[in-house]
Amino acid sequence: MAINDISLTSGMRSNLLSLQGTSKLIDQTQTRLSSGKKVNTPLDNPTNYFAAQGHMERAADLSVRKDGMAEAISMVKAADTGIKAITSLIEAAKGVAGAALATSDAAERSTYTTTFNTLLSQVSQLASDSGYRGTNLLTAGSQTVEFGQRTNAATLQISGFSATATGLTIQSAVATAWSASGNSAINSSSSELESALSFLRAKSSSLSANLSVVTTRQDFTNSMINTLQTGADNLTLADTNEEGANMLMLQTRQNLGITSLSMASQSAQAVLRLF
Repeated sequence: MAINDISLTSGMRSNLLSLQGTSKLIDQTQTRLSSGKKVNTPLDNPTNYFAAQGHMERAADLSVRKDGMAEAISMVKAADTGIKAITSLIEAAKGVAGAALATSDAAERSTYTTTFNTLLSQVSQLASDSGYRGTNLLTAGSQTVEFGQRTNAATLQISGFSATATGLTIQSAVATAWSASGNSAINSSSSELESALSFLRAKSSSLSANLSVVTTRQDFTNSMINTLQTGADNLTLADTNEEGANMLMLQTRQNLGITSLSMASQSAQAVLRLF
């Protein structure tokens, strides 16, 4: 039907246009109430829409980095657990060396030699068992932790070391060297154990510093993601109380418009009374 096929009075056309505008506003308000957002498309508010999109994209990029940071923390903790266990074994080996020095009996020293070597083999096994998801910081493994949105924008290189008996430069005890007159060899083994303990303490301190950095960056990333999401929400979220009030007023206006349109049509209907 062409636009000019039906002629409306000026009052009816004015009321019709008002109803159409009210209906459009009701649809818009319903969309805001259902989505919870006042800005759902670029047409609603281009500036706020694209700014919010940028915030959410950055938050998503940072969220990806959180998994890597969590894995790095677990990796360092696994290495730290290994260091503590290895330290206990080395201290036990020191006790064995001290016990060997306290006796001159060849048979006893031979037994201590065997015990000492067993502890050293356990040190190497513990180092090998301290890996996490394929990376072992106690067998000279390393891990690069990403913090920034872009690759290689902000990183931390966590370097491991060899915590095996060989890597710690602890030589196995030889029964003939730890003989009844082998005090010099036993003292040498004790010295190697002391050096290994000092080395482990230094490396443990380094790993603790790395752990502190990653933990701090993890907390910062969580806070930054929350800030970005809050900023995006502030730009796009609707006030549901306000929109609810708007809906009530628009429905009232719509009802009044329908009543007004009905009244405006009465003048046209009056023509029927002439027949």
